[in-house]
Amino acid sequence: MTVREAARYLDLHEKKVYALAAEGQIPATKVTGKWLFPRELVEQWLLESAHGGVLTDRLVVAGSDDPLLYRAIMQLANQVQGGALVSYTHTGTQLGLSLLGRRRADVCGMHWGPAEESNNRHLAVVRQHPQHHDWLVQRAYYREQGLILAPDMRPSGGDIRALFNPKVRWAMRQDGSGSQRFLRDTLARHSVDPASLRVAGQANSEREAAALVALQQADVAPGARAAAAEFGLEFLPIGWEAYDLVLRRGVFFRHLFQKLFEQLQSPECRRWAQLLGGYDYADCGKVIWSG
Repeated sequence: MTVREAARYLDLHEKKVYALAAEGQIPATKVTGKWLFPRELVEQWLLESAHGGVLTDRLVVAGSDDPLLYRAIMQLANQVQGGALVSYTHTGTQLGLSLLGRRRADVCGMHWGPAEESNNRHLAVVRQHPQHHDWLVQRAYYREQGLILAPDMRPSGGDIRALFNPKVRWAMRQDGSGSQRFLRDTLARHSVDPASLRVAGQANSEREAAALVALQQADVAPGARAAAAEFGLEFLPIGWEAYDLVLRRGVFFRHLFQKLFEQLQSPECRRWAQLLGGYDYADCGKVIWSG
């Protein structure tokens, strides 16, 4: 819709529509200098803006796969039963942020490199999306990242260089995933070209990567300690990373999102964090950034 059409549809003055668009308060895009308003997104914006809007009874979480977050979401879904829709789709960090920007998801789980660089890295990735002015980033926890190994693949002395042998079969993650990014950073530190590794397959989630190793389709895969623990596999630690949740500010105040964070911090989830290993609750709940 044009500005005039959007103003007529919303029963607003055109100047008000211009102001909403300039402030990023309404879904809009500029094409050759003119504002355009996708009707479908404007309709969804109206629904979400309504008091007690119809979309407040759903929570769609996309982005990075994480075993502990999965358990918290399943606990929440079991708690609300048929009273709300709670879902989790493992897309990887980059695709999850794209879905968040297109309002196809409400929350995106992300991780993008070492913990000590996470604040700068995460914000740099978030700011690549035009909608980031309406987002905030909340810390969930830190998790240990490394390599998921078949039982007989642990290198002598923990020397990772032994795994760069051409005979070793690797399960890679898809581009845009935080685990693949972490692996590429690791390979770069050892001056290893990713193309030199023997790739046996691609996994689109932490669990799929661990499953490929457990099913003997690969010898090693990048991933979190928790994913290796779920499948009873070996794990070679490389470092820690921050796992953050990115969401629109309006979603932050939804009852379902607040209940999700309660589940993450519950005794049951903390017990699972200890069982799986590789989790640190320091800074849990801290708002890292708000656009």
